[in-house]
Amino acid sequence: MTKAPEPQDPPKADAASEPTPCASIDCGWGRLIFGNTFKDPAALARALAAEGPARRDIAFYVKDPQVVLAEAPQELFLDPSHSYRLDLTRHEPVKRPIPGVTIRRLTTEHDAEAINTIFAAHGMVPVAPSFFWSNRDARAITVLVAEEDETGAILGAVMGVDHRLACNDPDRGSSLWCLAVSPQARYPGIGQGLVRRLAAHLKARGARTMDLSVIHDNAEAMKLYDKLGFKRFQAFTIKRKNPINEPLFVGDAGADGLNPYAQIIVKEARRRGIHVHVIDAEAGLFELRLGGRRIKCREALSELTSAVAMSICDDKRVTRRIVSSAGVHVAEQVAEDTPEARAAFLKTHGSVVVKPARGEMGDGVSVDLRDADEVEAAVERARRVCSEVIVESYMDGEDLRLVVIDHKVVATAIRRRPTITGDGNHTARELIEAQSRRRAAQTGGESTIPLDEETERCLLMAGIALNDVVPAGREVTVRKTANLHTGGLILDVTAETHPALIDAAITCSRAIGIPVTGIDFIVRSPMEPDYIFIEANERPGLANHEPQPTAQRFIDLLFPMTLATEAARLSGAEKA
Repeated sequence: MTKAPEPQDPPKADAASEPTPCASIDCGWGRLIFGNTFKDPAALARALAAEGPARRDIAFYVKDPQVVLAEAPQELFLDPSHSYRLDLTRHEPVKRPIPGVTIRRLTTEHDAEAINTIFAAHGMVPVAPSFFWSNRDARAITVLVAEEDETGAILGAVMGVDHRLACNDPDRGSSLWCLAVSPQARYPGIGQGLVRRLAAHLKARGARTMDLSVIHDNAEAMKLYDKLGFKRFQAFTIKRKNPINEPLFVGDAGADGLNPYAQIIVKEARRRGIHVHVIDAEAGLFELRLGGRRIKCREALSELTSAVAMSICDDKRVTRRIVSSAGVHVAEQVAEDTPEARAAFLKTHGSVVVKPARGEMGDGVSVDLRDADEVEAAVERARRVCSEVIVESYMDGEDLRLVVIDHKVVATAIRRRPTITGDGNHTARELIEAQSRRRAAQTGGESTIPLDEETERCLLMAGIALNDVVPAGREVTVRKTANLHTGGLILDVTAETHPALIDAAITCSRAIGIPVTGIDFIVRSPMEPDYIFIEANERPGLANHEPQPTAQRFIDLLFPMTLATEAARLSGAEKA
């Protein structure tokens, strides 16, 4: 077995040229500052001090970082990252097309906006869409996107910098930045494909190495780079202490252990100067304090939600009656809890949904049942969650979640059922497990696809068993429900939701009397007025709807006295 070569310093270029002194390049999210081109540590410290508002400058390849930090110890910090290098002179590009996905260069403003949506989902700094075609040397920066062939959706992106063009690098280096894959991506290997394509592109341009910096605790990313042949090498990175970088130099300040749904609220509260006391991180319980006002929360459930409103949402039968009385469209249900009544109902409607009267996260829910025996088996599964079971007519369509705060719709999203796409090599089980790992990594462990009876039933409907190899390009739905916790995907449709759906959701929130809720409809399309009410959730996951301002509106509701301060801050940011 041939031993992999050890990482080496890149060979020197034949030309005797020197790199541009004090070099940097604007990458949209901030400047990449070439620390090795600064002879004076004070000059590098001053360059970092000139960072623009809401930007994240990065000084890479810093020599003697301790000396630079000594110039501005209150402003700068040593980034807790590892540096990786790919030797392009020895790297042979591997062409592994991803079925259903095309990797290409960024070309339109739509591409840029889609990239920002992905960046927001990962807490990354957005890039002004106009940046990509502003007056600059575009050849120094390459942005690649992964596009889904069927829908045109952008599923991932990566940025590459050619150091020869950026700073006249005699070593002909290059670097990779901002690799990000959409949490909604249903195809495996998108990150690998983007890195491979960028490596091939930069090598063809004459680059000899491709470097990157990755945060020390990003185990999934480091595993990917190890797999692709990158080797660790020593290079120091310095950043400026700013609100974006704060978790890197002060930690999470008490938010450790909170899930993403609690963290998004806690971060917004702290940003406004509201004190946060974490009561029970595992349960998502915390208290917000400002002046004499104190409000306990469990994620998006606060003391402002009454026990009566909670009890209405807790029992889906009661919820249905309440919103139906308010004029909201609801599905027909079986009146009697007998096999005979269910069989007759199924014969009338052709397809039904079975779900427990109480429960959450999709537990015990079976959708699109067309056989009487399947219905009875589903009833038994639902009874494991709650003794009372609902059987109602099934409407084919998409699952729409509308987040309503203070009786205003703040965000809407289509929740897509989880699917796998075959590659001709892996079994359905392997593809589901791989997708579950990706979903868990991208949602803080909140989203995985269960390998249970319902998943097996959905696969068998497509003629596939768990241990069957899925043909290349074959797309298979593995759950009929679209809940995030069982692997569902979320697609923001706030800007295109029909006004009739908005009005119906507000009618639901007012009828229940609940200040914060997630209203679920089945719709033909979010742009059409037809819908059927499914349920109301008293604790919607606000983190699922970024970049919509769900956490901001939640804090507005809880602490309206901060609205004036927040408006002034936003006005100041716009002027800056």
